Amino acid sequence: MGSPNTELADWLDRSGMSRSELARRVRAKAAAWRQPHLAPDTTGVRRWLMGEKPRRPVPEILAGVFSDHFGYRVTTYDLGLGDSTTADDALVYNSSYTDTVEVVADLGRADVDRRRFLAAAPFAAVAGLGPSRDWLLNTLDQGTGPGPRVRLEDVSAVKNMFTTFQRMDIFQGGGSGRLVLAEYMNQHVYPLLRRAHADDVRRALCEAAAEQTYLLGWMAYDNGEHGTAQRYLIQSLRLADESKNIALGAHVLAGMADQASLLGDPAEGRRLAQAGRHGLAKATSPACLADLWCLEGRALALMGDKAGAVRAVAQSEKAAERVRLESEPDWAAFIDPAYLHGEHANTLRDLGEAGAAEEHAHRSIDFAKKQQRARRGAMSHAALAASHLQRRDLESAHAAGLRTLTLTRQVKSSRAVEAVVDLQKRMQPFGRSRLVADFNERARDLVAAA
Repeated sequence: MGSPNTELADWLDRSGMSRSELARRVRAKAAAWRQPHLAPDTTGVRRWLMGEKPRRPVPEILAGVFSDHFGYRVTTYDLGLGDSTTADDALVYNSSYTDTVEVVADLGRADVDRRRFLAAAPFAAVAGLGPSRDWLLNTLDQGTGPGPRVRLEDVSAVKNMFTTFQRMDIFQGGGSGRLVLAEYMNQHVYPLLRRAHADDVRRALCEAAAEQTYLLGWMAYDNGEHGTAQRYLIQSLRLADESKNIALGAHVLAGMADQASLLGDPAEGRRLAQAGRHGLAKATSPACLADLWCLEGRALALMGDKAGAVRAVAQSEKAAERVRLESEPDWAAFIDPAYLHGEHANTLRDLGEAGAAEEHAHRSIDFAKKQQRARRGAMSHAALAASHLQRRDLESAHAAGLRTLTLTRQVKSSRAVEAVVDLQKRMQPFGRSRLVADFNERARDLVAAA
């Protein structure tokens, strides 16, 4: 028998139930669940309080009893009885709004309270295919659903916080402040989803929650926590669907596409980007369209489709010409010249077009410098260095690489560190050059720390 279960004792005290009353309700719930052989008495409750963990499905039954009593969901984790769900629940695009709320709330709590639980959650290679299909089908025939009641002022407060956290990500990297955002979501946002509100407020609330949940996923992605990121993105997509905001859903698919391509599945990345574009036909967001074409180009370049990638870059630039950021939603703030030129530089680098890659990299660097965006600057300097290496200009590559190191140290971003590691690999063909040795020496501590 372990240590006393203080969580269970606390819930029992708050309920006002006696041990015998709890035992009676557990027996009744077990019978309703067709588990009549489960018949605990007061002694059994005392053992649970002393730290003995009951076998399944007793923890789930206890959670059901307390949920019925308090009128909201109480989990086995709340009761100090471990997890009744797995991280895989968050990979499911659930048609039930109520179930989605519970899954995303559990995910947020797991992120803050059970880091080891989520750290072991792997990235599922094709998990995005079903959600993207379901989202796309829903954009073709969206009806309104019943909704519970919260104030629009509450939603406005949530949306106002989004800008603060997004700026934190853009200027400091995804690893800086992500758990602060997760705690904010757990304490202030996800609980609102369970409360009652009118349909228009519900849609606005789901939109705000989807934006923030996406940002959590993006920050986890930038910090190299890909399993966690994927789960947040899928649940963000479901909340965006509930909000009826097609452009936001397409934006989430862009994030999923980016992640899939980065992790070695550009074909899946292309499919996700295409799904976003097809859904976006019903909405207006030139910035999102430019991003989706940009990411499709990145995927096609990795697939070796030069003509397709060049066409996608051209389409992205065409859409970007129509972007007016003042008319775009807050979440599109980063889809600007610094970002788009930086990603185009990577696409053209992968195509072996060193001259064009260098041109786009320089444009991205110039915009990023004006905005003091170290992460974007670091990644674009890495693309510039790679284009120099393709031209066999090691001296220029070394100079751009050193700037990459300087900027990467200013943010907490695994993607920026990965760009440094990529440069190290690209320098290997230059053998024992003193410039290669110098770059590796300067990068050693940064890479080791990451």
